[in-house]
Amino acid sequence: MKTILNRLYQQETLSQQEAKSILVNISNGTYNPSQIASFLTVFMMRPITIEELAGFREALLELCIPIDFSAYDTIDLCGTGGDGKDTFNISTLASFITAGADIKVTKHGNYGVSSISGSSNVMEALGIKFSNSKGFLEKCLEEANITILHAPLFHPAMKNVAPIRKELGVKTFFNMLGPMVNPSFPKHQMVGVFSLELARMYAYLYQNTSTNFTILHGLDGYDEVSLTNDTKVISRQKEQIIKPEDFQVQRLSAVDIAGGTTVEASAQLFYEILSGKGTQAQNNVVCANAALAIATVKNCSITEGFELAKESLSSGKALEKLKKLQLLSKK
Repeated sequence: MKTILNRLYQQETLSQQEAKSILVNISNGTYNPSQIASFLTVFMMRPITIEELAGFREALLELCIPIDFSAYDTIDLCGTGGDGKDTFNISTLASFITAGADIKVTKHGNYGVSSISGSSNVMEALGIKFSNSKGFLEKCLEEANITILHAPLFHPAMKNVAPIRKELGVKTFFNMLGPMVNPSFPKHQMVGVFSLELARMYAYLYQNTSTNFTILHGLDGYDEVSLTNDTKVISRQKEQIIKPEDFQVQRLSAVDIAGGTTVEASAQLFYEILSGKGTQAQNNVVCANAALAIATVKNCSITEGFELAKESLSSGKALEKLKKLQLLSKK
């Protein structure tokens, strides 16, 4: 690692194979925590290259515990996090709304590192059981249209990194990797990213897969459709800019989509929104994100997707999916 760090300090970059080998060595416990922390820090101080990101992704996918849901037409809605915006759990709420619109969702998530409350923090607070048992997860997918894939259960290789990430408390390249390493290899993927540069890198990597993808970046820095500004959307077919007006809704301000200050407050807010007690702004933003996921799977327009999302939320179908998951978690 000393040689690698010296090379990186000299502004050198890693090949795809080198990046892959280093991540495999990290998982094997070859390096000490200080070396790993130094390695992570390098990528906070300079942009990651496409070869490095591809190598890290390849390593994580090879090391993960895969789970086969190829019999289902699934989507994952996942953001990189790390946008520093402290919004409520928009992509997780949008996942339940998408499930309520009769689409199978394999939600990959983790505890928050650079945010107060990650997807897994809220799911845990709401009584959702984390498991890597295929029988349990398949039952969730069949009965609730959604299954929660808690990242640490599928990426044991990362146990040497988790405490270091927590102590650093800032975004690292693992934020960039999270959405791309879903262990169930979903057929569709909607990914929110924190920078335009990363959106381009994701698009390049996804073009070389069979995944049907939609990549989002809020032009004012959000890793989701925030409705506070325009959003860059990249799919295999096209690139476009979508505006809040495309959903026929008002533009929002950052305060409208702010999250809770604790995990408990975040979980309470999550439940209120799913129960139909959210503000118009909160409802619009979660439905806008669900709309893009629905449009990705159904190949419909985002306005059609938005109507289906609103119906899922207002009819209580999205809440039903959460309640079903809570029930299955108790068995």
